[in-house]
Amino acid sequence: MTSYIIRRLLLIIPTIFGMMLVTFVVVQFAPGGPVERVIAVLSGADTGAGSRVPGGSQGGDFGARGQQGGAQLDGVTSKYRGAQGLDPKFIESLEKQFGFDKPAHERFLLMLWNYLRFDFGRSYFRDVSVLELIKERLPVSISLGIWLTLLSYLISIPLGIRKAVRDGSGFDVWTSGVIIVAYAVPGFLVAVLLIVLFAGGSFFAWFPLRGLTSEGWALMPWWQQVLDYFWHMTLPIIAMGLSAFATMTLLTKNSFLDEIRKQYVLTARAKGCSERQVLYGHVFRNAMLIVISGFPGAFVHAFFAGALLIEVIFSLEGLGLLGFESIINRDYPVVFATLYIFGLIGMVVTLISDLTYTWVDPRIDFESREV
Repeated sequence: MTSYIIRRLLLIIPTIFGMMLVTFVVVQFAPGGPVERVIAVLSGADTGAGSRVPGGSQGGDFGARGQQGGAQLDGVTSKYRGAQGLDPKFIESLEKQFGFDKPAHERFLLMLWNYLRFDFGRSYFRDVSVLELIKERLPVSISLGIWLTLLSYLISIPLGIRKAVRDGSGFDVWTSGVIIVAYAVPGFLVAVLLIVLFAGGSFFAWFPLRGLTSEGWALMPWWQQVLDYFWHMTLPIIAMGLSAFATMTLLTKNSFLDEIRKQYVLTARAKGCSERQVLYGHVFRNAMLIVISGFPGAFVHAFFAGALLIEVIFSLEGLGLLGFESIINRDYPVVFATLYIFGLIGMVVTLISDLTYTWVDPRIDFESREV
């Protein structure tokens, strides 16, 4: 097992390199960029999301410098769309600030070297380091990801086992109907409905509408802090969790049904094993393998990517919203850093999932298998 873990850890290196290389190449050919972004804001052509002048006072300084050279450059062709009338020295200063004065291969190699040392630089349009931005948004994503994953497994696995044992019964039929409806309704629509019903929309005002905690949270007693935290988390978790519950429940049920119908279960029953011994002593170990195999994807999705609309609706500033804003604003240091970190975490979680296989079923031996 030790050599398998070492091989998997070494495999992370080329995987991360390939992922970053493909993304970097795509970005080079993608229309727009940080330089064009600043030019569009200064020329008034940027009307999309995040159309504020990037960098605050820095953006104002760019505007003044660009306007100073405007009169002398009318009609001069620029490689940047919308840059006519701007001082070439101003454009050069933008390129130098964003690192575009270097060839693409030098920028890519420098980025990899910095990322190996976990130096992610600073945001193009915010006067703060990328790590500080991620650290600032991390509590929201941790809260949503951990509680969603934990609750979906704690609820869905027992429910799926119960449905498998009572397959075809009235309980199985009506719970399947509820699960299918929950899966079909989009999470953002559930979020809007919950706000209308329970967050002061039109009926009740039982839950808060925004934020992870209330004002003055740090001054509350610890037990009140805990209650306030879960008070804020209730509606977002419900909105995100319905489809996750449905998927995991049906996956667990089908996995248990496949195992229950196998010969070794009939043999165990013939030997006089109780139904509980059959389910949890024989079936559970084999049936849970397929459930565990879906854990990395479910965890990474819930932790990072699955909460964008929920974060917007409930005014929660998490990593999903940060990534979206960074892409819209062409804030490449944040985009590449989050991709790098998410990729690392995803591969480590996948490795942990493989190791969990051996804990659930010791007969599995990764040592003798190719990576």
